[in-house]
Formats: sequence, C-alpha cells, structure tokens
Amino acid sequence: MTLHQLLTEGTEQLKNAGNPEAQLDARRLLLEAFQIDMVHFLMDRMQQLPQNVTVQRALNDYRDMIKKRCQRKPIQHILGSQEFMGLTFWVNSHVLIPRQDTETLVEQVLMEQALSKETTREKKVLDLCTGSGCIAISLMEKGRFSHMVATDLSWEALLVAQENAKRLLTGQGEDGKELIFCQGDLFKALESGMKFDILVSNPPYIPTDIIKELQPEVRDHEPVMALDGAKDGLEFYRRIASEAREWLQAGASVYLEIGYDQGREVCELLEKQGFQNIKIVKDLSGLDRVVRADYLSVERGKEESYV
Repeated sequence: MTLHQLLTEGTEQLKNAGNPEAQLDARRLLLEAFQIDMVHFLMDRMQQLPQNVTVQRALNDYRDMIKKRCQRKPIQHILGSQEFMGLTFWVNSHVLIPRQDTETLVEQVLMEQALSKETTREKKVLDLCTGSGCIAISLMEKGRFSHMVATDLSWEALLVAQENAKRLLTGQGEDGKELIFCQGDLFKALESGMKFDILVSNPPYIPTDIIKELQPEVRDHEPVMALDGAKDGLEFYRRIASEAREWLQAGASVYLEIGYDQGREVCELLEKQGFQNIKIVKDLSGLDRVVRADYLSVERGKEESYV
C-alpha cells in the first residue's frame, strides 16, 4: 500500500458520497493522518508503506476521517481547525466555521481604522455574535486593538472563543490589552453604560425557510442559532440598527456582514435609525458582503445611494 493508493481510495469514496472537492479533502485528511507535509507526500507517495504500529494507526485514522467526511461532516470539524486571517482557529459544532467571506469585514475595519487619526489602541470594540471569536481575535492581533468585548448567546460558543483567545492572542492582560467575553442576546449581554467606538458583527442572516436547502455540511452540522435570521433573514439587522446607538460613542463606526442580496435593505434599516456614511463593501467574488456606517449623533444629509 502506498500513499498514492490511499489518496486514490479516499478520493473515490468521497466522489461517490457527492463531495465536490473529493481529491482536495482526501489529500488534506491523508496529510493530517500521516503527519506529513505536501513536499514529503510528493517525494514518498509511490513508496510502499512499512508495516508497523505507527503506520497502521495512521491508516486507521485516515479511513475513519474519510468515513466521517463521506457522511458530510465538515472537514473543519474533522480536523478541529480552520484558518482565518492567517490564524488557525479551533472549531467544533457549537460555532459557525470561519469563512473567507468574513475576512472582508475584518480587512475593511483594518483599512479604515489605519487611516484614523486616533490610535486603535484607544478604541473600544464590540463584536456581537462572536462565535469562534475569529473577528474579535483577528482584529486584536492584526489591528492592535486593546479593548474588545465579544458577546454571544451560546455559552458553548463562548467556550470555543475563550480557548481561541488563549491560543492565539499575544500579550493579553499586558499593557492594558483585554478581551472580555459576555453571554447574552445581543446588547443584553452588556453592562449598562458601556460605550464603543467600533461595532462589528456577523449575525445570523439566512431566512428560516432557506436553511433546509443548505448543503448538508452546513444544515446538519453547524449551529442553527448562528444561521437563522428569522423569516426574511433581517431580524438581527433590525435589532442592531434600532438598539446600537445607546451603546456607541459619537463618531463610532459599524461593520455588518450581510448576505449577498441584503445590502440595500440593511442600508435602509441603518439610514432610518440616523446612521450616515453608509456603504456596501464587496467581497473578492464581487458580491455584496459588508455594510459599514457611522454614528455621528448629529443629523446630516443622508446617503441617497449605497455603492
């Protein structure tokens, strides 16, 4: 038996199970099971594997992981991790798997705040629906933000986020750097009187009736709580738009991830609540992905177009 034969075996099983990325997933699982990198795989893939306990254990692990993937369990859950913004996050079934789409939000915050006159260290950031903590932790690591509060309704999700903070955050607790996790329903998780300069969120935004049409990896294995945006998918945006001002400093900025077809509606919700400088940001695929807005606390002319 060779590594090449094992890759072929796993790829065929995944193809038969309807996996659209069968070879890619089989290769990732093979490299993980045998604890090798791509270079060594290419060098050794045609050599016969030795018959010993270590190889047998790796072979069993590989076939077990292939079986789980055939059952449409997300590969991120099988491997226990997902890369996001160059960081490796621990994930499980209690949190939404971080996606490249969400990097658009983080990158937009980093770009805009880098141009700000006020240093990011002084700004207080609120991350609603934090899940794995990928947004909050990435902003602290990449943007040097020192004051962050991250909330989620799910205790299980917060445990994952806390573990990711321990693994990934450098200098936490030093020089005033602090990430606080709070459990609760959106702003209800916060203590009275808290004020923030930046609000970020990737809230649930999939219409309830659409969830049953999602891929099995998402529908059956990711938390419905993190997906379900109620009947039209806009419930959390309505709540954020109507409740956020109480928690924002004058001049604060808001960044919300959205579904590709929700841009104008989310912009209108924010506009009705007095937010200004509203703009839609597209992702790398050219789809609407983030709505950003400012809370200036002083009425000015409202935006007429969202581009």
